[in-house]
Amino acid sequence: MSTQTHPPIGGRAAWTGADLARDTSWIMPLPPGATEEIEAALAGLGDRGLPFEARHFPLPRTAAFLAEVAQELESGRGLVRLTGLDPSRYSMADLRRVFWGLMTHLGTPLPQNTTGEILAEVKDETGTGAVVANGTARARSRSTGPLRFHTDKCDLLCLLCASNGIAGGVSRIVSTVAIHDAMAARRPDLLDVLYGDFWRARPADEEGEGMASRPFPMPVFARGPNGDFTSQYSRTYVELAQGMPGVPPLTPQQVEAMDMLAALADELCVEMPFEPGQIQLMNQHVTYHGRTAYSDGAEGKRNLLRIWLASPLSRALPAGHADQWGDVRAGALRGGAMPGRSALAA
Repeated sequence: MSTQTHPPIGGRAAWTGADLARDTSWIMPLPPGATEEIEAALAGLGDRGLPFEARHFPLPRTAAFLAEVAQELESGRGLVRLTGLDPSRYSMADLRRVFWGLMTHLGTPLPQNTTGEILAEVKDETGTGAVVANGTARARSRSTGPLRFHTDKCDLLCLLCASNGIAGGVSRIVSTVAIHDAMAARRPDLLDVLYGDFWRARPADEEGEGMASRPFPMPVFARGPNGDFTSQYSRTYVELAQGMPGVPPLTPQQVEAMDMLAALADELCVEMPFEPGQIQLMNQHVTYHGRTAYSDGAEGKRNLLRIWLASPLSRALPAGHADQWGDVRAGALRGGAMPGRSALAA
């Protein structure tokens, strides 16, 4: 009898959209008294702007709740949506400081592009006159178009809905562990392919102005030195690398494997609209995220505040992931976008 090369992983991170519809405990309200603590911490900031550290935003009781959230993100489902924050209580400047202050209790914020942006506003910039270069990550995310399933280069992706569009913009999240296990059951041959190297290239705003993107190989699915699963993936990055010097063309098996991954993501994902004040937290090692297209109008505009975090609870990654992450040690300060190099590293 043959032995499966990559058997199912299982566990709480192997959820499906149907599972989350039946069990909504992943949607967690802020604890009683959180609003009062948040407003006291905000008042204590005075005129301090970003960045600041968790010690500057003390949350005596809420911090314990956030520590439980951090554990759930690393060792549980890898997905939490927080509710209970009322954005109408704050100016946009204060809402940014509140979001930042809460997230510093989960990890260390990272630069999201080579301009040093640490708290992004993900909103439509196509009609604002903003100069957005084609082929950049910003051009894709800051439009009204749909986004394919992908990961961001951080341990934890944090999104706060400041306001929402009048139609569409549904958040789509899928467990990469669930995709892995479904593929193990249906097409173990294609699962083997995803454990092999796929050449990728980073968009211009992750490399720095004037820096030539250097393609690099990395598997879609991998296990770290302690056996922990990780998946870092964007089909766009794979497509960007094609045709670059030294990059082999994708094989038919690789294309079929990516096609099946996309089909399983559509089948297994959870889809939920964002409501103002909700904070969505996703472990980028065990989830992919995307969105449907949306439309803004006179009655409403979509604006998500985004923070990338390096988590002190994060898993160790394979040595070969250093080209993307900068540092593969457990709990390392890693990821982000830095001019002229792959990521932040100690």
